[in-house]
Amino acid sequence: MGPFDRVLGVARSLAIYHAIPRRQRRLRRLYAEFVGAGDLVFDLGAHAGNRVRSFASLGCRVVALEPQPDFARLLRAFFAHSPAIVIVEAAVADAPGRASLSISDRTPTVTTLAAAWRDARARDPDFAGVRWNRRIEVDTTTLDALIERFGVPAFVKIDVEGSEPAVFAGLTHAVPALSFEYLPRALDQVETCVRRLSALGRYRFNWSIGESSRLESHDWLDGDELVATLRTPAAMRRPGDVYARLS
Repeated sequence: MGPFDRVLGVARSLAIYHAIPRRQRRLRRLYAEFVGAGDLVFDLGAHAGNRVRSFASLGCRVVALEPQPDFARLLRAFFAHSPAIVIVEAAVADAPGRASLSISDRTPTVTTLAAAWRDARARDPDFAGVRWNRRIEVDTTTLDALIERFGVPAFVKIDVEGSEPAVFAGLTHAVPALSFEYLPRALDQVETCVRRLSALGRYRFNWSIGESSRLESHDWLDGDELVATLRTPAAMRRPGDVYARLS
């Protein structure tokens, strides 16, 4: 793979996240349940910036973390004239420092710090066409460090491709609300994250399937109820996002 694959990957992400009609409207409707004008939001794994756009359109102040240099440059270009948006070129982990980032140039949405998660996906049919073709060293920070620097966020959006347990290991503050991605074949990670969050505060949980931008349950669930629900055949058909908020 070479420069063409990198360009193709960036173009693919832009098309997926910015060119689908009404996606921004659905995202704004969903996030308006959690944040409003003036609220601080952390977007961890901001990638092509579609969630940054959604939060900014709701009047939020946004700190966007993105470790991939190509996408960090893209974010700085997109939001250069937005004083309420801060771009930080770094990954979020369990400790500050440096780490190896595995990049898939053709499918950059699955770029990851988590080597074990990456290797497990090699046996996952949903990732059959993915190849992590290069690695780079990137800066890492923690959620605690971000809170110390910017303040406690009203909402944290987490999309870090298998590094969710490490992200929560670097958090000792209960935050009001957050979301993180789940895969049907990696629900052990959801259990780990739910246990960690439950140790930090009295959280209730919900979930959203795929890119529906819609909460699936009318009632918010406890951790055991969430995990049991995600293990049902209907929920395991597609990946999605878990949402958590303090009760």
